[in-house]
Amino acid sequence: MTKEQTTRQLNYEVVTSLIPTGARVLDLGCGDGMLFSKLINEKKVTGVGIEIDQNEVIKALDKGVAVIQGDIDEGLKQFPDAGFDYAILNQTLQAVEKPDLVVDEMLRVANKAIVSFPNFAYWKVRFYLFFKGKMPKSHALPYEWYNTPNIHLMTVNDFFEFCKKRNIRILKSAYLTRNKVRSGILIKTITNFFTEEAIFVISK
Repeated sequence: MTKEQTTRQLNYEVVTSLIPTGARVLDLGCGDGMLFSKLINEKKVTGVGIEIDQNEVIKALDKGVAVIQGDIDEGLKQFPDAGFDYAILNQTLQAVEKPDLVVDEMLRVANKAIVSFPNFAYWKVRFYLFFKGKMPKSHALPYEWYNTPNIHLMTVNDFFEFCKKRNIRILKSAYLTRNKVRSGILIKTITNFFTEEAIFVISK
Protein backbone atom coordinates (compact mmCIF):
# COMPACT_ATOMS: atom_id res chain seq x y z
CA MET A 1 0.00 0.00 0.00
CA THR A 2 1.38 3.41 -0.96
CA LYS A 3 1.64 6.31 1.50
CA GLU A 4 -1.17 8.07 -0.35
CA GLN A 5 -3.42 5.01 -0.02
CA THR A 6 -2.54 4.70 3.68
CA THR A 7 -3.38 8.37 4.23
CA ARG A 8 -6.69 7.95 2.42
CA GLN A 9 -7.54 4.86 4.45
CA LEU A 10 -6.83 6.71 7.72
CA ASN A 11 -9.05 9.57 6.57
CA TYR A 12 -11.88 7.12 5.89
CA GLU A 13 -11.41 5.48 9.29
CA VAL A 14 -11.64 8.82 11.10
CA VAL A 15 -14.67 10.03 9.14
CA THR A 16 -16.43 6.68 9.66
CA SER A 17 -15.79 6.87 13.41
CA LEU A 18 -17.62 10.22 13.52
CA ILE A 19 -20.85 8.87 11.98
CA PRO A 20 -23.35 7.07 14.24
CA THR A 21 -24.91 3.79 13.15
CA GLY A 22 -28.03 4.17 11.04
CA ALA A 23 -27.50 7.85 10.24
CA ARG A 24 -28.99 9.52 7.16
CA VAL A 25 -26.00 10.77 5.18
CA LEU A 26 -25.42 13.07 2.22
CA ASP A 27 -21.91 12.68 0.77
CA LEU A 28 -20.95 15.69 -1.36
CA GLY A 29 -18.25 15.12 -3.95
CA CYS A 30 -18.39 11.43 -3.15
CA GLY A 31 -15.96 10.44 -5.91
CA ASP A 32 -15.84 6.72 -6.59
CA GLY A 33 -18.10 5.97 -3.61
CA MET A 34 -15.41 4.23 -1.55
CA LEU A 35 -16.15 6.18 1.64
CA PHE A 36 -19.92 5.91 1.29
CA SER A 37 -19.64 2.18 0.63
CA LYS A 38 -17.61 1.82 3.82
CA LEU A 39 -20.26 3.76 5.75
CA ILE A 40 -23.02 1.55 4.37
CA ASN A 41 -21.16 -1.65 5.25
CA GLU A 42 -19.86 -0.64 8.68
CA LYS A 43 -22.41 1.89 9.96
CA LYS A 44 -25.54 0.82 8.05
CA VAL A 45 -26.16 4.39 6.93
CA THR A 46 -28.74 5.41 4.36
CA GLY A 47 -28.63 8.34 1.99
CA VAL A 48 -27.11 9.49 -1.25
CA GLY A 49 -23.93 10.87 -2.76
CA ILE A 50 -23.44 13.71 -5.22
CA GLU A 51 -20.60 13.70 -7.74
CA ILE A 52 -19.94 15.85 -10.81
CA ASP A 53 -17.58 13.46 -12.63
CA GLN A 54 -19.53 10.92 -14.69
CA ASN A 55 -16.75 8.32 -14.58
CA GLU A 56 -16.65 8.52 -10.78
CA VAL A 57 -20.45 8.26 -10.65
CA ILE A 58 -20.27 4.99 -12.59
CA LYS A 59 -17.64 3.61 -10.19
CA ALA A 60 -19.81 4.55 -7.21
CA LEU A 61 -22.89 2.94 -8.75
CA ASP A 62 -20.88 -0.24 -9.32
CA LYS A 63 -20.26 -0.32 -5.55
CA GLY A 64 -23.99 -0.18 -4.90
CA VAL A 65 -23.94 3.45 -3.76
CA ALA A 66 -26.89 5.69 -4.62
CA VAL A 67 -25.39 8.67 -6.47
CA ILE A 68 -26.75 11.75 -8.20
CA GLN A 69 -24.60 13.43 -10.82
CA GLY A 70 -24.58 17.12 -10.01
CA ASP A 71 -22.59 20.26 -9.22
CA ILE A 72 -22.65 21.15 -5.53
CA ASP A 73 -21.56 24.71 -6.36
CA GLU A 74 -25.10 25.20 -7.66
CA GLY A 75 -26.52 24.49 -4.20
CA LEU A 76 -28.65 21.66 -2.83
CA LYS A 77 -32.11 22.95 -3.70
CA GLN A 78 -33.34 19.42 -4.40
CA PHE A 79 -33.02 18.55 -0.71
CA PRO A 80 -35.29 19.79 2.11
CA ASP A 81 -34.13 21.44 5.33
CA ALA A 82 -32.75 18.97 7.89
CA GLY A 83 -33.34 16.01 5.58
CA PHE A 84 -30.12 14.32 6.73
CA ASP A 85 -28.32 13.70 9.99
CA TYR A 86 -24.89 14.32 8.46
CA ALA A 87 -23.56 15.95 5.31
CA ILE A 88 -19.99 15.06 4.38
CA LEU A 89 -17.55 17.16 2.36
CA ASN A 90 -14.41 15.04 2.44
CA GLN A 91 -11.30 16.50 0.79
CA THR A 92 -13.54 18.61 -1.46
CA LEU A 93 -13.93 22.02 0.23
CA GLN A 94 -10.74 23.34 -1.38
CA ALA A 95 -11.92 22.22 -4.84
CA VAL A 96 -15.33 23.94 -4.98
CA GLU A 97 -15.86 27.41 -6.42
CA LYS A 98 -18.23 28.60 -3.68
CA PRO A 99 -17.10 27.05 -0.37
CA ASP A 100 -19.20 29.45 1.71
CA LEU A 101 -22.37 28.54 -0.20
CA VAL A 102 -21.59 24.83 -0.01
CA VAL A 103 -21.05 24.90 3.76
CA ASP A 104 -24.22 26.95 4.29
CA GLU A 105 -26.19 24.46 2.21
CA MET A 106 -24.70 21.51 4.07
CA LEU A 107 -25.83 22.97 7.38
CA ARG A 108 -29.28 23.65 5.96
CA VAL A 109 -29.94 20.12 4.73
CA ALA A 110 -28.19 18.29 7.60
CA ASN A 111 -28.07 18.64 11.38
CA LYS A 112 -24.30 18.26 11.36
CA ALA A 113 -21.57 18.39 8.73
CA ILE A 114 -18.16 16.79 8.43
CA VAL A 115 -15.57 18.81 6.53
CA SER A 116 -11.98 17.81 5.80
CA PHE A 117 -9.22 19.52 3.84
CA PRO A 118 -5.43 19.56 3.43
CA ASN A 119 -3.76 22.21 5.60
CA PHE A 120 -1.69 24.58 3.47
CA ALA A 121 0.10 25.85 6.61
CA TYR A 122 1.63 22.43 7.39
CA TRP A 123 5.32 22.95 8.12
CA LYS A 124 6.54 20.78 5.22
CA VAL A 125 4.42 22.80 2.80
CA ARG A 126 5.85 26.05 4.19
CA PHE A 127 9.41 24.78 3.92
CA TYR A 128 8.85 23.48 0.37
CA LEU A 129 7.62 26.89 -0.78
CA PHE A 130 10.36 28.76 1.12
CA PHE A 131 13.34 26.69 -0.03
CA LYS A 132 12.24 25.60 -3.52
CA GLY A 133 10.22 28.66 -4.46
CA LYS A 134 7.60 26.49 -6.16
CA MET A 135 4.04 25.47 -5.36
CA PRO A 136 4.31 22.73 -2.73
CA LYS A 137 3.56 19.06 -3.26
CA SER A 138 2.80 16.54 -0.53
CA HIS A 139 0.64 13.47 0.12
CA ALA A 140 -2.27 15.80 0.85
CA LEU A 141 -1.38 18.13 -2.06
CA PRO A 142 0.00 15.79 -4.73
CA TYR A 143 -0.80 17.82 -7.87
CA GLU A 144 1.20 20.14 -10.09
CA TRP A 145 0.10 23.79 -10.11
CA TYR A 146 -1.31 23.42 -13.63
CA ASN A 147 -3.51 20.36 -13.06
CA THR A 148 -4.61 20.72 -9.44
CA PRO A 149 -8.35 20.64 -8.70
CA ASN A 150 -7.65 22.73 -5.59
CA ILE A 151 -8.69 26.34 -6.12
CA HIS A 152 -9.14 27.55 -2.53
CA LEU A 153 -6.12 26.49 -0.51
CA MET A 154 -6.69 27.15 3.18
CA THR A 155 -5.27 26.56 6.62
CA VAL A 156 -6.65 25.31 9.91
CA ASN A 157 -6.61 28.89 11.22
CA ASP A 158 -8.54 30.07 8.16
CA PHE A 159 -11.26 27.53 8.91
CA PHE A 160 -11.50 28.54 12.57
CA GLU A 161 -11.91 32.15 11.46
CA PHE A 162 -14.46 31.19 8.79
CA CYS A 163 -16.60 29.38 11.37
CA LYS A 164 -16.36 32.20 13.90
CA LYS A 165 -17.51 34.81 11.37
CA ARG A 166 -20.48 32.68 10.31
CA ASN A 167 -21.50 31.58 13.83
CA ILE A 168 -20.73 27.94 13.02
CA ARG A 169 -19.97 25.68 15.96
CA ILE A 170 -17.03 23.27 15.81
CA LEU A 171 -18.20 20.19 17.72
CA LYS A 172 -15.27 17.85 17.13
CA SER A 173 -11.95 17.97 15.34
CA ALA A 174 -9.22 15.57 14.28
CA TYR A 175 -5.78 16.42 12.96
CA LEU A 176 -3.89 13.96 10.76
CA THR A 177 -0.11 14.01 10.38
CA ARG A 178 2.14 11.22 9.13
CA ASN A 179 -0.68 8.69 9.49
CA LYS A 180 -1.32 9.62 13.11
CA VAL A 181 -4.42 11.27 14.53
CA ARG A 182 -4.72 13.94 17.22
CA SER A 183 -8.10 15.22 18.36
CA GLY A 184 -9.61 18.06 20.33
CA ILE A 185 -9.15 21.82 20.11
CA LEU A 186 -5.42 22.19 20.69
CA ILE A 187 -3.22 25.29 20.69
CA LYS A 188 -4.16 26.81 17.35
CA THR A 189 -0.67 27.98 16.34
CA ILE A 190 0.87 24.57 16.99
CA THR A 191 -2.06 22.75 15.39
CA ASN A 192 -1.84 24.90 12.27
CA PHE A 193 1.90 24.25 11.94
CA PHE A 194 1.92 20.49 12.50
CA THR A 195 -1.34 19.35 10.88
CA GLU A 196 -1.26 17.88 7.38
CA GLU A 197 -5.01 17.29 7.11
CA ALA A 198 -7.87 18.54 9.29
CA ILE A 199 -11.30 17.01 9.86
CA PHE A 200 -14.10 18.94 11.59
CA VAL A 201 -17.64 18.18 12.72
CA ILE A 202 -19.65 21.40 12.59
CA SER A 203 -23.21 22.62 13.15
CA LYS A 204 -25.20 25.81 13.45
